[in-house]
Amino acid sequence: MDKTELDRLLLDAHDRNDHAALIRYYTLAADTCEQAQDIDAACFYLTHAFVFALECGAAEADALNQRLVAHGRGHRLNFSD
Repeated sequence: MDKTELDRLLLDAHDRNDHAALIRYYTLAADTCEQAQDIDAACFYLTHAFVFALECGAAEADALNQRLVAHGRGHRLNFSD
């Protein structure tokens, strides 16, 4: 998927307030940036995915938090309680 298509999907998900899609697409954008070794951009997208995951209590929040911590962009949170 190219950046233009991903941007369109993100905007559409925002319009629909579809948190599951926002988590998925922001994570995909982060994955793409990580593969390109653009860690700043990857963390930008990971942060967005993480916030949406927190807002809706999505299971992805833990893994997203771990990825941000691995890049030195956050503190480890405990999601088991």
